[in-house]
Amino acid sequence: MSTYIPAPAPADLDGLYRSEYRRVLALAYSLTGSRTAAEELTQEGFLAAHRSWDRISRYDDPAAWVRRVVANRAVSTVRRRVAEAKAVTAVGRQPQAHDELAPEASEFWEQVRRLPGRQAQTIALHYLEDRPVAEIAQILDVSAETVKVHLHRGRKALAVALACDEPEEETR
Repeated sequence: MSTYIPAPAPADLDGLYRSEYRRVLALAYSLTGSRTAAEELTQEGFLAAHRSWDRISRYDDPAAWVRRVVANRAVSTVRRRVAEAKAVTAVGRQPQAHDELAPEASEFWEQVRRLPGRQAQTIALHYLEDRPVAEIAQILDVSAETVKVHLHRGRKALAVALACDEPEEETR
């Protein structure tokens, strides 16, 4: 995992799309566990940016705005998929298989998706994109202290769920 170094904000939406698409897609994938859902969420995020470009192009980091849109919509997508799976199971059919993560990461990200929404978002942004607390706070439009709380609680819940030793306490 490499350290994320923000590039200068692109002057146009095409530049933003070209420079950030893969990272935003990876974030969406880590939060949903589905390549298809991740691609849809990523496109929705950039479409929302297109619709609001006059406003968000003036932001210091328009990519953070796109990530916030994607992270928030990912929570709804996961909830909808869980509800759909329960409904399909209730009528006796098997749910359609979703794209899977690499076997070594699959269990971890499955447990991340079971966390409350903000905990899952902060864990994904911190560990997938190697973002510091301050950047996560900016992306999610919350305080740095709130991010630290969500990271702490998320790590603690993951340690229990994955039967690991106590989670690390150091937060950048």
